Amino acid sequence: MTRILLARHGETDWNLQRRVQGHSDTPLNETGRAQALALAETLAGAELDAIYSSDLARARETARVVAERLGLSVSVLPELRERNFGTWEGLTDTEILARFPQAKSGSWGDAETKEEMTERVLGALRRIAAAHPGGRVLVVTHGGPVRSLLIESGLDGRGPIGNCSLYEVRLRDGRVVGID
Repeated sequence: MTRILLARHGETDWNLQRRVQGHSDTPLNETGRAQALALAETLAGAELDAIYSSDLARARETARVVAERLGLSVSVLPELRERNFGTWEGLTDTEILARFPQAKSGSWGDAETKEEMTERVLGALRRIAAAHPGGRVLVVTHGGPVRSLLIESGLDGRGPIGNCSLYEVRLRDGRVVGID
């Protein structure tokens, strides 16, 4: 069984503006960098076998800050990316509703489905677990993947997933399970 610490990246300007980021490659802002440093301090004494990150700049930078504090390197996996929101990326909720009225009924247009994203991220976690059986790793990713993995594990993933928030799950027999 592999223990996985899940962390969401630090804050970006688009988070503040409530813009849909998805696969858009937005950097951390100053608050996000401070959050990454605080996460690194929180994990300073943690014994980790590895650190993995999404390939998007906001996650990579967050992971790099933690890795430097712990003397580890970061392995980058594109499969850990946020959900692809297609033509909605870069838009605020207000702009989405104005341009895509079908959004009121829950339609996500040309976006990747939650199920597609969850399967993509679970595939990456299974490979990580296979590379670190019985180990403990940090995975820096995005709010959507964290929420999906918490729900998949049986934990409550419906609340807000704050920037640089940290959660622990286990991967057992290819399945994500929550920590009791």
